[in-house]
Amino acid sequence: MSRKKQRIPTGGGESLKQNPFGALEGLEGLPAGPEDSPNVEPSYAASAGVPEKTSKRGKKNTNRGRVDIIRQTAHRGGKAVTVVSNFPGISLPEKKDLARKMQKACSVGGTVKEGRIEIQGDKREEVKSILIEAGFKPVFAGG
Repeated sequence: MSRKKQRIPTGGGESLKQNPFGALEGLEGLPAGPEDSPNVEPSYAASAGVPEKTSKRGKKNTNRGRVDIIRQTAHRGGKAVTVVSNFPGISLPEKKDLARKMQKACSVGGTVKEGRIEIQGDKREEVKSILIEAGFKPVFAGG
């Protein structure tokens, strides 16, 4: 009991019967807008020498502090694990999000335990690049 929907043809067909902008054709004597108009096109603003506004809110924080990257094998059956620790003032959900990014980039598993991110395998270089991208200063600690 399925009903077939009527399809609207998309093959060009008729043109519009009414031009919505037709009434604006005769209005050529309008005054120009103000100089400091908020809807100035970016190309015009750049060519006129108007400086672009910059805000810290839109930019990533590039100095979030130092974090340690350690490779551990103790108590893990001889298997290596990359541990990232000493996060300065970062919340647990943000750590979990960062761990997910690391797992995806390294194609391995991992977890967040006791405020540290643990990534399976010796993936220190990949983890370092993700931490730099997130604004941290990673340091290889330990042996």
